[in-house]
Amino acid sequence: MSPSANPVRLGVLGLGRAFTLMLPTFMADSRVKLVAAFDPRPDARTAFAQTFGGRVHESAEAVCADPDVEWVYVATPHQMHAEQVQLAARHGKHVLVEKPMALSLADCAKMIDVCEVAGTQLIVGHSHSFNAPVLLARQLIDSGAFGRVCMVHAMQYTDFLYRPRRPEELDTAQGGGVVFSQAAHQVDIVRLLAGGEVSSVRALTGRWDPTRPTEGAYSALLTFANGAFASATYNGYGFYDTDLLMDGVGEMGRPKSRDAHYQTRVRMKTVTDEAQEAAVKTERNFGGSLFTLAATEAPDACQHFGPVLVSCEHGDLRLTPRGVQVFDENGSRFVPAVVPAVPRAEVIDELWTVARESRVPLHGGRWSQATVEVCLALLESQRAGQDIMLKHQVALPRH
Repeated sequence: MSPSANPVRLGVLGLGRAFTLMLPTFMADSRVKLVAAFDPRPDARTAFAQTFGGRVHESAEAVCADPDVEWVYVATPHQMHAEQVQLAARHGKHVLVEKPMALSLADCAKMIDVCEVAGTQLIVGHSHSFNAPVLLARQLIDSGAFGRVCMVHAMQYTDFLYRPRRPEELDTAQGGGVVFSQAAHQVDIVRLLAGGEVSSVRALTGRWDPTRPTEGAYSALLTFANGAFASATYNGYGFYDTDLLMDGVGEMGRPKSRDAHYQTRVRMKTVTDEAQEAAVKTERNFGGSLFTLAATEAPDACQHFGPVLVSCEHGDLRLTPRGVQVFDENGSRFVPAVVPAVPRAEVIDELWTVARESRVPLHGGRWSQATVEVCLALLESQRAGQDIMLKHQVALPRH
């Protein structure tokens, strides 16, 4: 039976930014079918019905109770994830929930427990650790040809803090700032490459613009139980752009203008208050008056999250938008990644293997709880001025 004959039937909670970024994937990958949705915006619900022919509901619970829904995709703001994952599980539905998994370890634990009691699966993503070059690098490490991983360096400079935001996205207590939204990507990548089990975190964070009162930058040193260590640095203040080090390919795997960050800051100067800013963000999302569908055709490069360099005993691996550059005692060579025919198809790859092949998810609940623990440790290390020891880490699942 072909995948298109038995697609995974998804009900969607939230048709905002996260859904908008996954939309090209859902429209082009025949392994999934969107059958129901809820969003508080009437325009978004209308657009969903017109685009997918699916049912629109008046509440999140109605989506979870819909008998045609097999998996629930939770794409609502961060602070809603814990409650809605538990709601879906109690209705017997499997869940794909956007990162970050939740805002506290207690909420993560509740989500895991409820899914286990209900016998439902839980996948957390999209995070950029799904990206093909990251998975390829992990395969190269697992081959044994380069010995053990000793050190990972990850760095990303973006315009994150000056893209249109709702007020809570600039409030750390509500999941705002770069630690919850962006470290969730970078930490997941670093953990996947270095083996998973972080022992300690020492970090500093930056709040350098009082008009955007949340963390806009961080730099962290992570030690791992296997002896490896990693540095992770992120700057979202919109000046330098590390995509210049990624062959001019942007995070979404497509060519990017060299002055993109400058243009982001120029646009922000035209925004007069937080209500206008929130309205601009809403109108840019699915169903909004400023919405434009991102390209659904295959890009010529993979999505990425900035420069990543893995140092092993017998070689270094540099991740690029098109694969992995290997440096070892035999010189340098390039190992190409398979560029997905559908943007973010790697997310559906994992969803499909769990839903249709009964595989254990790579980005499951306990793995993702461990990533949340590291993110929380970044903030705590800044507050306490000391190393934070971790207790809820797990090793990389083996398939």
